[in-house]
Amino acid sequence: MTQTLSPLELMSKLISFPTVSCDSNLPLIDWVEAYLNGHGITGHRFYDDKDGRLVEKAALFAHVGPEVEGGIVLSGHTDVVPIEGQPWDTDPWTVTEKDGKYYGRGTCDMKGFDGLAIWALVEAHKRGVKRPLQIALSFDEEVGCTGAPPMIERILQTLPKASTVIVGEPSMMQAVTGHKGGRGYLTHIKGFEVHSSILHTGVNAIMYGAKLIEWANDVNTANLAATPSDIAAPFFPPCTTAHVGMITGGTAHNITAKDCIFGMDFRVVPGEDPLMWRDRYMEKVREVEAMMQTVVPETRIEISEKFNVPPLVPEDGGEAETLVRQITGDNASHKVSYGTEAGQFQQRGYSAVICGPGDIAQAHQPNEFCTVAQFNAGHAFMEKLLERLA
Repeated sequence: MTQTLSPLELMSKLISFPTVSCDSNLPLIDWVEAYLNGHGITGHRFYDDKDGRLVEKAALFAHVGPEVEGGIVLSGHTDVVPIEGQPWDTDPWTVTEKDGKYYGRGTCDMKGFDGLAIWALVEAHKRGVKRPLQIALSFDEEVGCTGAPPMIERILQTLPKASTVIVGEPSMMQAVTGHKGGRGYLTHIKGFEVHSSILHTGVNAIMYGAKLIEWANDVNTANLAATPSDIAAPFFPPCTTAHVGMITGGTAHNITAKDCIFGMDFRVVPGEDPLMWRDRYMEKVREVEAMMQTVVPETRIEISEKFNVPPLVPEDGGEAETLVRQITGDNASHKVSYGTEAGQFQQRGYSAVICGPGDIAQAHQPNEFCTVAQFNAGHAFMEKLLERLA
């Protein structure tokens, strides 16, 4: 029989695995699967099957309780964002308690919840429950929620279908019932190299890319100045936004850049068509491409979709929302601008809500933390959930 670990011990173990999205998460999955198996729980894996993967990853899901439909899923992701370039005061891969806070990469986003979910699954199995409890641990959430959809399909093929999903992203243990959708487009501008002293005869991919980035700035300025719709008003900010977070290109300061690559990402408020924003962007792309081709005809701009994250749409009398509100006592309305896997579960017929410990403001930050009080609130939530399942 495997030793039963506390929620804090489980979080600490999970954080010891540096599962940055660009690396494999298999060591963590191996450990969690062995831990569950040691408690008599069968774990099921879904391996990343994308072509050309340099590293192998897997999702893990499990079911305890009666083999019937109508259970509850505790959903979390196993990947975290990088620590490079961040000034940490503690070891990011070791949980450090200080001044009422647990520091470490993933304490907030979201291995704290993952540890609580694993603890609750084992306890549900030990205590015996009348309503099933499931866990779903995904990969590649931090790069566009790309790992969840195929995992959800495999869950539906393997386990009795649950009715309710609690996605444990940091929400200060409040019931979040809506979030923006997200669309991301990899933009590759292919220019023409010449010496910078005769730049007018070449096509500087970076400088033409700047026209697209400036278009994004103009979109944000206009959207932020506009009166929000009733659906958009509860979000912060209350509008769709365009964002470029990384850019690469060029070879030397005195050569017009042959290549410029960046991602153009949109966070779209419910009620707006994400494809409309794609079409508007493509219209600007073709305008800039035409300008390039008047100088060098063979230059071009290539666009490919990076990710597509559906919004979480508030449900009228949703089961997941009702359950979380009954446990937490939270009756306020909460909407967030960050994206999660909740909308992907919702698309597949689950009632979904977001509720987890921690403040999203701490996610991805150096010295990321979850307060001890928030983590304990998460533990208390799981205890009350177990009481209901029993």
